[in-house]
Amino acid sequence: MADGSSETKSSNQMWGGRFASGPDAIMEEINASISFDKKLYAQDIRGSIAHATMLAHQGIISADDKDKIVHGLNTILSEIESGAFEFSRRLEDIHMNVEARLATLIGPAAGRLHTARSRNDQVALDFRLWVKEELQKTEKALTALIAAFLDRADEHADTVMPGFTHLQTAQPVTFGHHCMAYVEMFGRDRSRVRHAIEHMDESPIGAAALAGTGFPIDRHMTAKALGFREPTRNSIDTVSDRDFALEFLSIASIAATHLSRLAEEIVIWSTPQFGFIRLSDAFSTGSSIMPQKKNPDAAELVRAKTGRINGSLVALLTVMKGLPLAYSKDMQEDKEQVFDAAESLELAIAAMTGMVRDMTVRADRMKAAAGSGYSTATDLADWLVREAGLPFRDAHHVTGRAVALAEQKGCDLADLSLADLQSINPAITEKVFDVLTVEASVASRTSFGGTAPAEVRKQIAWWRARN
Repeated sequence: MADGSSETKSSNQMWGGRFASGPDAIMEEINASISFDKKLYAQDIRGSIAHATMLAHQGIISADDKDKIVHGLNTILSEIESGAFEFSRRLEDIHMNVEARLATLIGPAAGRLHTARSRNDQVALDFRLWVKEELQKTEKALTALIAAFLDRADEHADTVMPGFTHLQTAQPVTFGHHCMAYVEMFGRDRSRVRHAIEHMDESPIGAAALAGTGFPIDRHMTAKALGFREPTRNSIDTVSDRDFALEFLSIASIAATHLSRLAEEIVIWSTPQFGFIRLSDAFSTGSSIMPQKKNPDAAELVRAKTGRINGSLVALLTVMKGLPLAYSKDMQEDKEQVFDAAESLELAIAAMTGMVRDMTVRADRMKAAAGSGYSTATDLADWLVREAGLPFRDAHHVTGRAVALAEQKGCDLADLSLADLQSINPAITEKVFDVLTVEASVASRTSFGGTAPAEVRKQIAWWRARN
């Protein structure tokens, strides 16, 4: 007897802490998903109502049972939304929690709801509906962000700033043109969102566990009722597919990368050393010890959210990479990653939209910086090709010598005298000074997609017609 007690005590110590009751407690802890999949309650109830309606239409359950089921499910929906519903870990997931409450409300008729379906196709449906709705919200959020950039681009189509490569001054551009670069990025993100919605616009319900069902169900009816284009075409793939979740995370990661690049620029631009923009107090914080500080915390946090979102993509790719067909319990680990990434992306886009609309653009600082670093050197080289007939490589060499002379004299290219320039190449004339200002430089870049203000306004008009 003593030996048995000692063994039990030792066993409980081995499980330890919250698992003191032994293996059953561990199994309940690892198996339960209600703590996070309760987020799918609306999709679960919506899918069940569509399924019950189809079952009654096909004569698989009675109209009376269908009415009881639908009324009970709507009651549960109201309970959850009011906060009166009590979720139970013992019932594992959202599906069993809803079904158990339905049985309490309407009795035996509740048991007919699960006819011709499995939790495998049920969770695939709930999750797909949730991701589809989240993609639709992301599309709207990206549209608002693009609109914010279009407004700033319109406002600053003529505002000259330095364009950078390697974070070194390269050529003058306009701030409007720079804004339109982000319009292109976020426009591609939105296009990916729309394609993802199209890819996943198929209804999983009716695939059952993995092989379909022998009941005479109408999957096209449920697909239409749930807003899908059509039902999925292979029951095995249906219950084992999480491509839609991976695609969402991939899109989120790319969009977050774009947001992070923008956030980095906002951080740089708002420093005293650059001073290109000023963020309002709404998107900044102060220092606890340095009263002069104004930190771009919102931008920094957007930049950091990218790590979480990228991590979610890698996590789900790793979960899915070795799973044989069809369903495996590993796939329970799909939702938390998507939920977290969706929340992070939604917040990051909203914060960035606010910052873009709210920031003060300091055009004077931008213009002063635009001419630094001999940013019109390429314009001089191009002029030598066009007007003096030099091969570009020779023009490049002449321009390099002009830059060296300007450095030696401690002045900009435009401040060199004609005699200075002609000492390098006699073919240079007074007309060269027409291209050596930053305003002339940006005005000359009239190629399609270039930084010339007129071209920037054309691109703004094109995007406004499509946003």
